[in-house]
Amino acid sequence: MRPFADPAVAQAFDAFPDETRKGLLVLRGLIFQTADTLPRAQPLREALRWGQPAYLAPLGSTIRLGAHKSARFALFVHCRSRLIGDFTSAFPGEDRIEGTRAILFDNPDQIDETRHGWLIARALTYHL
Repeated sequence: MRPFADPAVAQAFDAFPDETRKGLLVLRGLIFQTADTLPRAQPLREALRWGQPAYLAPLGSTIRLGAHKSARFALFVHCRSRLIGDFTSAFPGEDRIEGTRAILFDNPDQIDETRHGWLIARALTYHL
């Protein structure tokens, strides 16, 4: 696991219930793994936005991770972007989606490196 550069982000992860934290750490790893393959997504910054761990690339759209009232955890993108619409067109019926802003998960086994990595890559390079 990549160490946390910001102690506030580490504290945010520590505050999540165990099962939520496990899933969010898998998503965090996938975000960094994906960003490492995208030179235009560098430098990737990890910070808190709206109290949630957030991932910001110079030409990207913010990705946030957090708990959700209808699922154990979620990956959030900007609701006014076309990211979720493009994702559901590319992978129809594959995930539980909340509107134009989130993919919902109940356990880490639902995270697909290819499918969710595709969305992460799109978000990290959104403004290219």
